[in-house]
Amino acid sequence: MSADHLLAASVYTFSLGRVGAATGALLGLLGVIVAWRALSRPTGRPGATPAVVAGLVSVTLGGLVVATAEGGVGTGNGLGGAYVALLFGLTATALGSWALSRSRRTR
Repeated sequence: MSADHLLAASVYTFSLGRVGAATGALLGLLGVIVAWRALSRPTGRPGATPAVVAGLVSVTLGGLVVATAEGGVGTGNGLGGAYVALLFGLTATALGSWALSRSRRTR
């Protein structure tokens, strides 16, 4: 076996980076869905604050995995999932903030 085979993790191996990135990505996706639902309703739809919180947690988890991952995308450290978590987290935070400002404006 060469050193390249030893560096990459198995497909079925869940490292802390993969778990953190997957959790962040799922939280970010949940935040995007909640924020989208809050924006699609006329007024008074709760969910803007949880969407912002889910987005911030997603960005934090994704950023932590990006900062601590050794190697590049495809090495099994969760770097690809961390980028997805950052994308979903930023989207959830932006949409949730927009829904929050819109709900405060209509009160």
